[in-house]
Amino acid sequence: MDRRAFMLATPAAVLAGCVSVPGDPGPPAPAPVFRVGDRWVYRCADGFRMPVTWVETQEVVAVGAQGIDVRISLRGGGGDYDRMERLVSPGVVRSGAVYDPVETRQFEEPLIRYQFPLTPGASWSQNLRNLDPANGLVSTVNRFVRVGGWQQVSVPAGTFDAIVMRILMSVDDNHPFRFPTNANYVVWWSPQAGAAVRETRVATYRERGDGREAIEIRAQNTTIELESFARAPA
Repeated sequence: MDRRAFMLATPAAVLAGCVSVPGDPGPPAPAPVFRVGDRWVYRCADGFRMPVTWVETQEVVAVGAQGIDVRISLRGGGGDYDRMERLVSPGVVRSGAVYDPVETRQFEEPLIRYQFPLTPGASWSQNLRNLDPANGLVSTVNRFVRVGGWQQVSVPAGTFDAIVMRILMSVDDNHPFRFPTNANYVVWWSPQAGAAVRETRVATYRERGDGREAIEIRAQNTTIELESFARAPA
């Protein structure tokens, strides 16, 4: 294995040693309480000169012993998609997306999307596995999260005090012509909204067989901002 291939195979948690996350000191952010009818609408764009845009709606449709069921609807961007996510508890995902907004992965071990309470300076990492029904192979996601501090962020839904997180991932979906995709995300999560209010996503990959001439190919250049939200009454 040459040095380039070694770096592509290195877990995100190892490469995260020098990660810095902005923000001011503050208290931990507690876990939200989800109720049927909670709803968040996001304005999304991906690309460069002429980005593709779409609207993503997330709505809690069931809360019970089975967990928390969230319906995800995407409209625009060249197609309409509907899917379901199941949370074991707030921030802990049994089935849902980790990279592609239209995917639904069934995780062998639940994905810790947010480890509540979100405490400035905290971090966690996971090596996730899910069976891909399209090819019968096991996909792996190596994911590292570091929590920063607090920032005030303005989005279409308003201005929020939010705690900042940086997420580093290596996504290996057994692509025959690509090395694993490397992702670098930043998330602003607000207790007032009970959800993320802004997210930026950058991801790249390299093609196999290109040797030392391989270049990073941009797979994502995404901005997601909260447009509106409504919390169901207690």
